[in-house]
Amino acid sequence: MTDPLAPPQKKNPQKRSTSPTRPPELRSRAALGLSAAAAEGRFALQQCSECGTVQYPPRDACHACLGTDLPWRDQDPHGTLLAETTVRTSTRLYFRERAPWRVGSVKLNAGPVILCHIHGDCPREGEVRILNRLDRSGQGVLLALPIERTQNMEDDPVMRSLSCDPNHRRVLVSDGRNPNALALVEHLFKAGAAKVFVGESETWRPNPAGADLAAAGAEVLSLDLTDTASVRQLAGEIGGKTDILINNARFLRPGGALARDDTAFAQQEMEINYLGLVRLAQAFGPGMCARTSDGVNSAVAWVNILSVYALSSDPGFGCYSASNAAAYSLSQSLRAEFRDSGLRVMNVYCGPTEDEWYQLLPPPKVTPAALARSVIAGLQDGLEDVWCGDVAKDIRERWRRDPKILEREMTMGQEEA
Repeated sequence: MTDPLAPPQKKNPQKRSTSPTRPPELRSRAALGLSAAAAEGRFALQQCSECGTVQYPPRDACHACLGTDLPWRDQDPHGTLLAETTVRTSTRLYFRERAPWRVGSVKLNAGPVILCHIHGDCPREGEVRILNRLDRSGQGVLLALPIERTQNMEDDPVMRSLSCDPNHRRVLVSDGRNPNALALVEHLFKAGAAKVFVGESETWRPNPAGADLAAAGAEVLSLDLTDTASVRQLAGEIGGKTDILINNARFLRPGGALARDDTAFAQQEMEINYLGLVRLAQAFGPGMCARTSDGVNSAVAWVNILSVYALSSDPGFGCYSASNAAAYSLSQSLRAEFRDSGLRVMNVYCGPTEDEWYQLLPPPKVTPAALARSVIAGLQDGLEDVWCGDVAKDIRERWRRDPKILEREMTMGQEEA
């Protein structure tokens, strides 16, 4: 059984800090499909369209019939552990600092034999199930788990290294005025977070949820994402102890460009939804990147809660969709900028939420609790992309099939019947 994770001791400032390191990240173009599936937590392998043979490792031609059409398809994740070894030393600094490290081979029910990391609770020569997860370099790797859940399973060192679990970590939620803030705080503490900071703008104005946030155990601090000085001041106070940052800040008003008489609301949407993310990244990003190897409470994840309309605009919320599209593009840039440190950027794409600004839209809508559960699950699985709500999942599937058709569907449905 895995030993439970002990709370981290206070850091000794006189001891050397561990420098951020990454596992090997070079992959062939064919192998990037494994990472793309891991970003959403799917176990997918190449499968030949001509003969149906499942392929591993990734390749450019089928090993059975030499066919070149090898699409990635979800596979049965179960198999049998064939052989294993424990790596106790390595030429790679990343693995040397984390040894011992258990690895081995698994015969999949789907056919091929794979090489993978092995959870400490897996029995020798026993049945296992495979997870496809992103490592700290952002590349997909395979991890074998026991068939049945074991006690403290998430605390296994290998599994911990492949997740962004909030357990024992300190979290900043950027907007305490968002209706989802209280649910996020409550679910973070349920997941084992050691501390939750909550930013609040315009502290002179009463916050209906302020008393509930404090009662839930959050520490409410002044944070105005439209003010660079405010963001930098808070980063100076807690930037060195922020392990997970959840940017839930949002300014939302209905209407597109022609539905408005001026640019006041559009400016606010860009100031908070896009430029607010820029300010947070500039103030908190460097400190978090420097702490990605701090052990139990290392900095691990940057979470952006975005509207799914960032992918294809909803004309009824056209300017809001545009600001989220800008934030979506910036999040892709942040992934590249954070990659050297191993800091994970997770985007949570959300459909219409259950609040006053979406009150005219019909269900289904996303409740604050549902959004909070999606955020926690995404962190525990170490994902890059999380789709929250039926609307978001439906738009994802249509966007993947044909973005142009989706655009037509989104923009041509405005006429009255």
